[in-house]
Amino acid sequence: MRARARAFPAVASLAGLGLWASCGSNGGNDNSGGACVSPALAAPAANTVALVVDSGSPQLSSPYTNGLFTSVTLCMPGTTTCQTIDHFLVDTGSVGVRVLESVLALPLPLLSPTDGTALAECSPFVDGSAWGPVRLADVQLSQEVASSIPIQTIGESALARPAACSAVAVDDLNSLGSNGILGVGVFPEDCGAACTSLANLSPGSMPYFSCSTTSGDCTPAATPLTQQVAHPVASFPTDNNGVIIQLPCVPAQGSPLVHGVMIFGIGTEANNGLGSAQPLPLDLDGFVTTDYPEGGSPYTSYLDSGSNALFFLNSATTGISPCPSKGLSQFYCPSSTISRTAEILSSAGAGVPIMFSVTNAAILPASSNAFSNLAGPMQGFPSNPQVPGFDWGLPFFFGRSVYTGISDQSGAGAYFAF
Repeated sequence: MRARARAFPAVASLAGLGLWASCGSNGGNDNSGGACVSPALAAPAANTVALVVDSGSPQLSSPYTNGLFTSVTLCMPGTTTCQTIDHFLVDTGSVGVRVLESVLALPLPLLSPTDGTALAECSPFVDGSAWGPVRLADVQLSQEVASSIPIQTIGESALARPAACSAVAVDDLNSLGSNGILGVGVFPEDCGAACTSLANLSPGSMPYFSCSTTSGDCTPAATPLTQQVAHPVASFPTDNNGVIIQLPCVPAQGSPLVHGVMIFGIGTEANNGLGSAQPLPLDLDGFVTTDYPEGGSPYTSYLDSGSNALFFLNSATTGISPCPSKGLSQFYCPSSTISRTAEILSSAGAGVPIMFSVTNAAILPASSNAFSNLAGPMQGFPSNPQVPGFDWGLPFFFGRSVYTGISDQSGAGAYFAF
């Protein structure tokens, strides 16, 4: 395995893409200490799409570890001229559809706020940024359609990357790690009110730009909510208040292939009720906290299916050795698998106990692509990169039905539930 570009989570004030994360050795739902029990996956329906954890796009230079993928159909707005593209990374830690220009065959129209200009975005990653214009597309997932919504196309050269988007480019398949990102996080758009005025963000942090379609020159631009990259599910006519991701358990030595399901809507159909899942309301920035008894006070946290390992705290706090190999330096390598406990707390203080395991990343079998016990040090948060926290990523989702309620759509504010 190798590290890939990791992006900031979507929060109320800053756009984001996917990170990487992990959880228990027996699968996600071993918070009671018992064996993992896989959830009953929803049957195919108008509001479900198939998910897969595999090695990623065949064109990748190396396999993708713990990547959750699906196919997305993009259409020229209001037409049946469409293209279905596989291996979109499914990411509950970000918002919006982002597709590599190199795999897109459709001439999707540019979003032009004013005559002679086009809107573009510099999407921030921990290790770089993705640059490209905002275009309009109908986004189809199963039988649900988000009509004429703003999406980002990544890697186009027609609009020159501005100096303000100077981070390392994450603009192709091997740097992004997927053909696109399907951001199904907790907000209706990827930046929110912060991007509606240049005064709301510090210089250099505005992700949106207005670009001349003749010269290609770009300058930071305030962007109304209706023109920001949109949450595709929140844009559906129905089943638009959240998503449920269902994945089976994964053995300690991993699995080469895992099949799952994503369901659209929560409590809107016979197949998407909350059941016994406990909603955990999020704070205004879309975060919960994690109480980690062995590490001190609670830490800012989030659930992110786009993360491929449990990124939490650091070696000094956890006492877990990092991997000595440069290629695995973003992961932990304890001498033997260790078990830990934590409690995920809502903004209101209610909590759910979690048990998880951390294994030696260097000894995981290369024949597997899905692991429930891969972990590494956390890199911090956009608001304060010096403060480590918890990123509960994809392995947390193994053996669970995980609900992501969308703010302003759910009627109860943004929440996670499992």
